[in-house]
Amino acid sequence: MNIFNDLIKLARERKSKPIEGSYTNKLLSDKSLSKAKVLEEIGELIEAVEKDTNKIHEAADVFYHLLMYLEANEVKIEDVMEELNKRKK
Repeated sequence: MNIFNDLIKLARERKSKPIEGSYTNKLLSDKSLSKAKVLEEIGELIEAVEKDTNKIHEAADVFYHLLMYLEANEVKIEDVMEELNKRKK
């Protein structure tokens, strides 16, 4: 699951050292775009699951866009993981 760490690291690096033309930077700097993409990708995932097509691809899109949305809004994934950990029974 190191890919999550890699994506978080990428997001934080791009926030501190933006790269012109970077899609990640666009998501991190434009909260409206980031929100719209999360909503769009979730819809596409639901459709893919219902039609049994491209589920993995669409799920990956959701994870990527959600991580960028959270980072753009100063929600640390570590805090989310800790909350999930607290819910274990």
